[in-house]
Amino acid sequence: MSTKDDIRDFLATRRARITPEQAGLPVYGAHRRVTGLRREEVALLAGISVEYYTRLERGNVGAVSDGVLEGLVHALQLDDAERDHLYRLVQTATTRRPSRRRPTPTRVRPTIQRMLDLMPVPAYLRNGRFDVLASNELGRALYAPVYEWTGEGMPNTARFVFLSPAAPDFFVDFEKIQHDAVAFLRAEAGKDAHDKVLQDLIGELSTRSEPFRQLWARHDVRYHRTGTKRFRHPLVGEISLDFEAMELPGDGGQRINVYTAAPDSPAAEQLALLASWTMRPAAVPTGD
Repeated sequence: MSTKDDIRDFLATRRARITPEQAGLPVYGAHRRVTGLRREEVALLAGISVEYYTRLERGNVGAVSDGVLEGLVHALQLDDAERDHLYRLVQTATTRRPSRRRPTPTRVRPTIQRMLDLMPVPAYLRNGRFDVLASNELGRALYAPVYEWTGEGMPNTARFVFLSPAAPDFFVDFEKIQHDAVAFLRAEAGKDAHDKVLQDLIGELSTRSEPFRQLWARHDVRYHRTGTKRFRHPLVGEISLDFEAMELPGDGGQRINVYTAAPDSPAAEQLALLASWTMRPAAVPTGD
């Protein structure tokens, strides 16, 4: 799809999800053809003409001002991820020769691997395409089903979520995991329309997974920064862990995901048990 189509579908789907009541607008008449906002209602809330908003929703953004975009952010109640996505789409559409982002590095710097290895909790390094570039031993143990399904190649958690039959059992909140993965990939695609590797991944998942196709058509975007994940681990059972995703300024597009459990919690005990399974036996010196 072109950027013009992306703008059109993004604005239309955001408009469709908000009811007049949510927007604080009066509802006249019992019969509405749409459950969401009408174009004229969005225009009213954004402080622009209906004709101008209609042109914007068709993807004809032209030299749209920041003031107009902020009006749309307010009218459509966009969160930070959605706001950033809209601005990026408009920038791409209005730039004659969009500058290509530097490809996301897949090389793992030794200092980053050292950091991972020194962490006493599960941690791994990934990029915006969900490629797992590196991990520590406990991170690999936590994501053992992903590594087992991948085999010798580079693990990719998006492929695992949509293509592996083991994924629904591993992730307790599976539908949310699917939705979050697609929303994150949609946000990543908005950052660089020329990332061929990312576009190939999206094409592969769209071809092989009906749930992915349906979620992709929703045009939801989301950041993946902090939260809680629940796993159904083959060794320690169901475990709930808090996670933080930390961007690496020196390695654009890479982030470290770290999982922790509250002290003295059942999850902390489960992590201790998992760590005991991953401990490498100390080398025993042998005499001559």
